[in-house]
This record gives sequence, structure tokens and C-alpha cells, in this order.
Amino acid sequence: MLVVFLLFMSGCGAKRKVAEEAVALDAGQQRIADWYALIKEKRDASEIEKLKSVNYFFNQLEFVDDLSHWGKDDYWATPQEMLVSNGGDCEDFATVKYFTLRLLDIPDEKLRLVYVKSLKLNQPHMVLSYYAEPTTDPLILDNLVRTILFASQRTDLIPVYSFNGQGLWLTKKERSERLGGAERLSLWQALQSRFNQEDLAAPLPK
Repeated sequence: MLVVFLLFMSGCGAKRKVAEEAVALDAGQQRIADWYALIKEKRDASEIEKLKSVNYFFNQLEFVDDLSHWGKDDYWATPQEMLVSNGGDCEDFATVKYFTLRLLDIPDEKLRLVYVKSLKLNQPHMVLSYYAEPTTDPLILDNLVRTILFASQRTDLIPVYSFNGQGLWLTKKERSERLGGAERLSLWQALQSRFNQEDLAAPLPK
């Protein structure tokens, strides 16, 4: 009888796990649907409204380090991967915001992914910057700070280098020196390739 009971309980545990995984998958698919809806709704909004909406949308997800999340020391997730799994690390937050804003027709030259040193965390961190004009103080989208602030207000961040789809820049004494194309960043190149292979055309509004 004990063996039968244990087998029964084991079966219940397996069924419960399958049910939980199904619920998590359904929630992930709903987040993707919400992402598509956001893009459709904000397509004609002002650029500032797009920044605020995208920043708020993704900052609701959980922070999870790569080793715990993906079983790898460093992995950059696509927007769909992050939404299905409900989380990511700082690189994921920054890059999915970048891709979403590009889908919302914000030009690549206005966006830069920025590796910084966080003085509060005393460790490397990544944020997304937005330049209204090439020489203006950029706005910073950060998963650790809910409010979008100007870079000059983020004295807790020390920029190291930045990049987008067009180039790579090294920051020196508050100035950026272009180092060349972003193809030097292998993780970034691999992420862009995987993103471009995802089936986005059908659900996205034309």
C-alpha cells in the first residue's frame, strides 16, 4: 500500500509540474501578445511617450542572472525569450528595449547600448541611452531605476563604452571616440542574428 501511495503521489507531482509549466507558458505567450499590442498602440506616439511606455513595460519583468536563468555565464536573450521566461539580466533589459524602440521606428542613431560601471552596485551594468539630438544630454533607460533621467543626473553611472547597430564607441573623459563597427562584439552580433530570425512580421502591425 505504501508503494502504491508513493507512486500515486509521484504521479501527482509530475502532473502538477506539467500544469505549472503550462501556466507559465500561457503567461509568457500573454506577455508576448501584450508586447505586440504595445507596439501597435504606440506606433504613432511621440518618441518620449515611446520611451516611457517601453521602459515601464519591460521593467515589470524580473531580474535574473544568466547562470540561474540560462545555465550560462553570459547569454543575451531576444525579446521573445525574455518575455516567455519573464526575466533577464541588465543586458537583456537594455537590448529588448533597444529592439522594441527600433520596431517603433526610433532611428538607430538615437539609441546606444551603454556599458557602465555602477557605483552603487560596484560592478558593470548596462543601460540604454536615447539622444534626441547627437550632441544633447541623453536620456537613460535603466532596469534599476524606474524613472527615465538624463545622463547628467545619473552620477552613479560611469560610462565605459557604447554601441548600436552601426558602431562602437569608447568613452574617454566625457567624450565618445568611435572605435569602428559593432561587429567586434560577438554576443551583440549573435543576438541581432537571432532576433532577425524570429517570426515578427506576421503579428507586428504594418
